[in-house]
Amino acid sequence: MAFIYRGTLENPSETLRRLIRERDIVVAPGVFGPIFALLAESIGFEAVYLSGASLTGLYAMPDIGLITLSELTSMTRSITRVVSIPVIVDADTGFGEALNVARTIRDLEEAGAAAIQIEDQVMPKKCGHLPGKSVISVDDMMKKIRAAVNARRRDTLIVARTDARDIEGLESAIERAQLYVEAGADIVFPEALRSIEEFREFTKRVKAPILANMTEFGKTPYITVDEFREANVKIVIFPATVFRVVLGAAREALRVLKLEGTQKKLLNRMMTREEYYNLIGYQEYEIRDKLIASEIDKVIREKYLREAKHGSI
Repeated sequence: MAFIYRGTLENPSETLRRLIRERDIVVAPGVFGPIFALLAESIGFEAVYLSGASLTGLYAMPDIGLITLSELTSMTRSITRVVSIPVIVDADTGFGEALNVARTIRDLEEAGAAAIQIEDQVMPKKCGHLPGKSVISVDDMMKKIRAAVNARRRDTLIVARTDARDIEGLESAIERAQLYVEAGADIVFPEALRSIEEFREFTKRVKAPILANMTEFGKTPYITVDEFREANVKIVIFPATVFRVVLGAAREALRVLKLEGTQKKLLNRMMTREEYYNLIGYQEYEIRDKLIASEIDKVIREKYLREAKHGSI
C-alpha cells in the first residue's frame, strides 16, 4: 500500500537488471497513470512499461510524438512515487537529436526511470505497426545511443528500438541492432516482427537482452509469454492492453448510463470502494493524519504545562 509518495526505488535500474538476470522473462504491462501502475504491482507484476502510445492516448492525441518531455517526465515521477517496481519509460525518438536525448535521459532518470527507450524513426514518428514509417541513419541513431549512455548518472538501462524490419527487412534490422549494442544499448527492442522465428533470430544473433512488443491489432501475431520465454526473449511488454480495455469498459458504462439512467447493472463490474481504498492505502492516510494531530496535541500540552509551572497562565 502507498502513503502519498513512497519514493522511487533506491536503485531502479539495478532492480531491473537483477530481474533480467534472475527471471526467465520479465512481463511488463503498459500503464498510463499511477493508479494503473499500483494496480499492476498489486497483481504481482515485477515491472511496468510507461507506454508512449497510451500516454498520448490519455490526452486524446495520436501516437506521432506529440507529447512533450515535461509531460512524460511528470508522469514518470507520478508513477515512480507510488510503486516499488521498476518502470521502463518509452521516450519515443528522444525528443530531438543527440544533445536533446542527453537531456531526456537526465530528466527521466531523475524522475525514477529504471530503463529509457528511444527509437530510430524519423519524426513525426508513427505507431510501429502502421505503414509509412521511415528510419534515421544508423550513424544518427548510434549518436543518440552514445549520448544517452554518456548522459546517465546512474546505471539506467538504455533500450534501443529499431523499426527497420518494416522498411529495410529483417537482416538490416538485426544489423542495426548489433551496431546499437556496440554504441552502448543495454536492451534491443525490434518492432513489428512477423513471427516467433524472427524473434529467435534476434535472440541468437544480438548480444543483448531482447524486448518484445505484444501489442494488439498489429503486425506481430499473438505470441504467448511462454513462447517468448522459449525463444529467449527477456522482456515482453503489453503496451496498450490496459488502455484499450479501460476505454472499452468506459464506453460500455457510459452507454448503460445513457440508456438506463442508473449504474445498477454495472455494479458487479466495478472495483468496490473497499477494494479501491485498500489499493491506495486509504487507512494509512487516516493513521498518519491522527498521528500528526496527536503529536501537535502533545506539543500544546507540554507548552501549557511549562507555562503553568512558571506562572505565566
